[in-house]
Amino acid sequence: MKKKLIMTMMVLFAAASVAACGGSGAKSPTESAEAESEIKEESSDAKTDAQTGKDLASGDISESSDAGSGEDDKSTDISYILSHGMVLENEEADLSSLSTEQIDWGMGPDRDDLGRPVTAMNFQEEYGKYGVNFIDPSGDKVIYLTFDSGYENGYTDTILDTLKEKDVTGVFFITGYYAQTEEDHVRRMIDEGHILGNHTQNHPSDGMSAHSIEYQTKEVMESQEYVKEHYDYDMYLFRYPSGNFNIQSLALMNNLGFRTLFWSSAYTDWDPENQMDHEEALSLLKEKLHPGAIYLLHAVSETNAAILGDFIDYVREEGYEIKSPLYLVMD
Repeated sequence: MKKKLIMTMMVLFAAASVAACGGSGAKSPTESAEAESEIKEESSDAKTDAQTGKDLASGDISESSDAGSGEDDKSTDISYILSHGMVLENEEADLSSLSTEQIDWGMGPDRDDLGRPVTAMNFQEEYGKYGVNFIDPSGDKVIYLTFDSGYENGYTDTILDTLKEKDVTGVFFITGYYAQTEEDHVRRMIDEGHILGNHTQNHPSDGMSAHSIEYQTKEVMESQEYVKEHYDYDMYLFRYPSGNFNIQSLALMNNLGFRTLFWSSAYTDWDPENQMDHEEALSLLKEKLHPGAIYLLHAVSETNAAILGDFIDYVREEGYEIKSPLYLVMD
């Protein structure tokens, strides 16, 4: 029932996202039929699914045994999730026996027959149980756009303008510093239907895995509590401030109520003083396209701001759908 309820939420989410982004991107009849078929498959064996959809649409889900009541209703109200985030109720892991050996994330050159990084698929299989995505392993022609925002460099408005024009929803992983200094941008992200993700308070240069559980918890929760207090938003996605992690840390983030997103496509875009040529960068992003790709793009990049619209157009021309990262919490 939980899965079917979330599938119904996704239909409402798609409609709400278009509205939040400006509403110019109506689905084609083919896309609409495919979405309807997918929902029917998921709900065909449940007599109450039609009523559940009506309840969700109206905000009344009190009759659903999986949904709860009162404050818990907010967790299945898509308009509330878009504007306030949500709290994930993850199954907690025992941290005491888990390895603290540092693992450095890197995709490597090897690809499978669908063009997906082999390392990403292997890591997903090995560590996915801790609430982690290195890639969407479904094999579907979908991608996800994620932006790291440690500080403002003058390009966020351009990026947001493009996402709005193209009716695309992304996630912005913000640091505590960004949340404290860029209120207008953060509020615009929320207002236009994007997801806020936790990127730690101080973005420690040596990563998180080198530090104690107490340090990591403070780094994450200090930012989490600030965003909750000042924006009334519960961040539910997390990204490490570097590619290194350990198994105990993955489990800790899960226990703290997050889904952790790494990436399966990225390039050297983070240094404002060393930006790649626009055409070269666009060609590289196209080359890295694969089913289930999670793209990491830094919002400080002038190049990313300039090529984002062309890249989105290319992705769609190749028959891919750009999904909200909210879909990654469905399983």
